[in-house]
Amino acid sequence: MLPRLNVYAVPSLADPKELETGTVVVIDILRATTTIVHAIAAGATAVVPCASVEDAQRLAEILHETDDTTSVLLAGERDCLPIPGFDLGNSPSEYRPEVVFRAVIILTTTNGTQAFQVCRRAQRVLVGAFVNASAVLKALFEESHAVHLLCSGIEGEFTRDDTLFAGMLVDHLERKSGLRYELNAQAITARENWRAAFAPPYSSGAEPIPPEMLAAQLRNSAAGEKLIAAGMESDIYDAARIDLFTCLPTFDPTSGIIVG
Repeated sequence: MLPRLNVYAVPSLADPKELETGTVVVIDILRATTTIVHAIAAGATAVVPCASVEDAQRLAEILHETDDTTSVLLAGERDCLPIPGFDLGNSPSEYRPEVVFRAVIILTTTNGTQAFQVCRRAQRVLVGAFVNASAVLKALFEESHAVHLLCSGIEGEFTRDDTLFAGMLVDHLERKSGLRYELNAQAITARENWRAAFAPPYSSGAEPIPPEMLAAQLRNSAAGEKLIAAGMESDIYDAARIDLFTCLPTFDPTSGIIVG
């Protein structure tokens, strides 16, 4: 029986029970998973994804009351913009070592942190973005049961930035893993979108994709358009820097915590 390779363009299309087997990769290129990778690479102790602003604030209060020695930072966005009273927004460039080193970051975003809630029954959940693409692929090459690429989308709808990354993973797994996969329809569509966006040698990985080239594709997405309208176009370029980091943040479904 061939291993399954599934892409879900939005979380609502994924069956949480199906995610129990194999490895799940949560994807929110613009911007949550990109930001989480930046945070872990900068030395954050952990990132805790929360569904709501209220949940994040409540957890921060509990941590402050029970452990006054740990630095706790509230972070996130709604409609692209930083949340009033929070320490950080959702721009990757904010997560520098001098800001987040050894801190616990409690993060809530419009789309990305919601996707992690769908994975609470999964065995293994990775945080994926272009900035740690090779680290993600290396882990998936070792998965022989099932791979589930869970795109966060934007407000319940498909967004091209997420499915492009999913398509890159599908394409590279098929080319380089040595395995044959059973693809769902969304995986085939994502792969073809990737191949249409980048002709060889870029799509195959034989030549590195310059950030400017990838950023041009990410701008042409629903999430990219919202960031541009909000005056945050520089975040798109930050999300387009392939393999900037080698870390592989992992989400623990039991504790709800992401660590490096």
